[in-house]
Amino acid sequence: MNRSRIALVVILLQALWGAQPNVHAREAALDVSLAHPTLLAGTPQTTYLKVGLTGFAMSATEKRPPVNVALVLDKSGSMIGNKIAQAKDAAIRALDRLDANDIVSVVVYDSTVRVVVPATKLTDKHAVRQAIARIDAGGNTALFGGVSKGAAEVRKFLDGKRVNRVILLSDGLANAGPSTPSDLGELGASLMKEGIAVSTLGLGLDYNEDLMVELARRSDGNHVFVEQATELAAVFDREFNDVTSVVAQDITITIHCAAGIRPVRLLGIDGEINGQDVVVRLNQLYSEQEKYALLEVAVPGSETAQVRPVADVSVSYANMETKTTDRLTGAVSAQFDSSPSIVKERVNAKVMTEYVLQIANVRNAQALVLRDQGKTREARALLESNAAYLGDQAAELKSDKLQQRCSDNTIQSKNLDAKTWKRTRKDMREQQIEDARQQGPMQQEQPASKDPDC
Repeated sequence: MNRSRIALVVILLQALWGAQPNVHAREAALDVSLAHPTLLAGTPQTTYLKVGLTGFAMSATEKRPPVNVALVLDKSGSMIGNKIAQAKDAAIRALDRLDANDIVSVVVYDSTVRVVVPATKLTDKHAVRQAIARIDAGGNTALFGGVSKGAAEVRKFLDGKRVNRVILLSDGLANAGPSTPSDLGELGASLMKEGIAVSTLGLGLDYNEDLMVELARRSDGNHVFVEQATELAAVFDREFNDVTSVVAQDITITIHCAAGIRPVRLLGIDGEINGQDVVVRLNQLYSEQEKYALLEVAVPGSETAQVRPVADVSVSYANMETKTTDRLTGAVSAQFDSSPSIVKERVNAKVMTEYVLQIANVRNAQALVLRDQGKTREARALLESNAAYLGDQAAELKSDKLQQRCSDNTIQSKNLDAKTWKRTRKDMREQQIEDARQQGPMQQEQPASKDPDC
């Protein structure tokens, strides 16, 4: 064989080899399931379609995606003393979770906003630590401006191959610049479109949890209520654990309902319903975390033993390990039976648990509004009835998660007086955002509260 033929064979073999899929590449797991895989024949009814996406496992020893994070720290007058000292210490310690390939910026704000550390690769941790250590406190709270400046620093190195996040710490009300939940929610939504999540850490009992929750929820970030400044180091550590365990970004879930199936509403998550199509967008997915979309669908009456397609599902996301766009597909159908006992026997307990959680979460939010209006008795009655509902469903579905929420609602119903309402309200808002959209590791690590009535 002459040299030209040998070269041609080598080129062909290389092309074939390069075309082979990476057998070691990992992808997220897609689960498409119905709360009622078997429906009662002969009658129109509703059921709940869950589209769950679970991140693949990534060990602590594996190479992770680089991060691009802005720390935005409140240094207003209320932070003077132990609060600012603990915040600086927590931020400095959190740097140990990062390496020279990561981008870090530090922004502080009171009545004005200042960039302490411009966005830069973390090649000199000592210099960044020193810059954080020199931060002092004093002034008002330009929260909106602080987040906006933090996002501007992230944009300098904005890259889909990095985990882009703003981490905001505040202990007070936004009293300089835009200051309504709508303002902060719109900012969060616009940042999510850019691929930037905002996690909000509310310190003490005087910050505005509605602002912080909306900012985190609309950007698909975390929200944590930090009652004592001494908890900040642990909270920062959990947040950086999330940041460094992202396995997927830029997630789009598309549900196409089959002919005759009507999408009614999404529960606990924002999305778009346009005819038979439903689209949900998520920002980031962590290692071994599940995020899901829960859709109520109306199904027309069908004959016994019939199998009816309900929906086709497609998911696309940026795989942070392979740096490629992965696409997953799934479908789900419903069977029909004339026996109510068989229908009940085949209920999917996992999906029903998520449905119950979302319904109870709406009622919990309604109780909060009643208490804000001064209707304490009505708020207490609603929380008590919600706890009873959760307790009954927990027993039927054998769900520890619902049992925990039964305890939470019972405890909250007992702490609505003026002395305890500030703390209870923050607990409720934190719980509501956790349940409305899966919070992954940060949710799982929260200490469990118990009440003997549950």
